[in-house]
Amino acid sequence: MKKLILPLVALLLCNFNLADTPLTDQERKAALDHLKMSKEKFLASFKGLSKEQLNFKSSPESWSVAECAEHLAISESNIFGMVDGVLKNPPDASKRSEIKATDDDMMKMITNRTNKIKTSEAFVPSGKFGDIDGIKKEFTAKRDAHIDFVKNTKDDLRNRVAQFPFGSMDAYQTIMFMSGHTLRHTAQIEEVKANPGFPKK
Repeated sequence: MKKLILPLVALLLCNFNLADTPLTDQERKAALDHLKMSKEKFLASFKGLSKEQLNFKSSPESWSVAECAEHLAISESNIFGMVDGVLKNPPDASKRSEIKATDDDMMKMITNRTNKIKTSEAFVPSGKFGDIDGIKKEFTAKRDAHIDFVKNTKDDLRNRVAQFPFGSMDAYQTIMFMSGHTLRHTAQIEEVKANPGFPKK
């Protein structure tokens, strides 16, 4: 009996390992580099700005620098929440057929500001973190935790798929989307600062 059980256990363990597909070294490095880069650009975009500069709006319906920054602090939790959600389910390679965009296509889409998208209510800034220091603290804590996750995770991020209003992305793409989203609104902050009416100090 033992002669039958031991090979069966070994086969099951082998199949389990084959089903578990951790990030490649290249994927992990690409994600870590991008998350760190977008964090640095974002934090630098509002460093040293006065209260008047932070709250300047080019029009009543547009966002200020502070509102863009708060939107990113909110998004950091909400977008990564999609990753947390799909990680509760086992990997399912069959769902990869639902993904229509490559990693590069997804990044080009989210960073392209010629396509304006109205955000959902859950992502609208409302002053929930207080001043810019509170926003910076919230964003930095969440981003550092997400960088740590990517650095250490053994989870299969490619065979877990999240559903978004615009299509499907795997968990790895969702993390990269989050970082690209940071660049998108950092570019928006730079547009506000470039406005002719932006306060000098």
